[in-house]
Amino acid sequence: MNTIPAQEIKRRGIAAVDNLIETGDVHIIKNNQPQYVVLSEVRYRELIEAQDEAYMARVRASLEDLNAGRVRRFTSAQELLNALDEDVA
Repeated sequence: MNTIPAQEIKRRGIAAVDNLIETGDVHIIKNNQPQYVVLSEVRYRELIEAQDEAYMARVRASLEDLNAGRVRRFTSAQELLNALDEDVA
């Protein structure tokens, strides 16, 4: 894991992460704890794309459940809570 103290960025500016970012994400340490992560634009886009793909997969799975009749409808919140309690028991 690439790390750099926040104080170093304060001293040198964003140039402090230039060499580190070439080998991966850079974790910025503040008060002895990782506080921030600097990503390359390419890595950021990959993460956003993966998030979008996961979202679409969840939507597709939900639609498949709906089409297959694996969905229950409730007329009230209390009815839903009762059904959840039954499923746990």
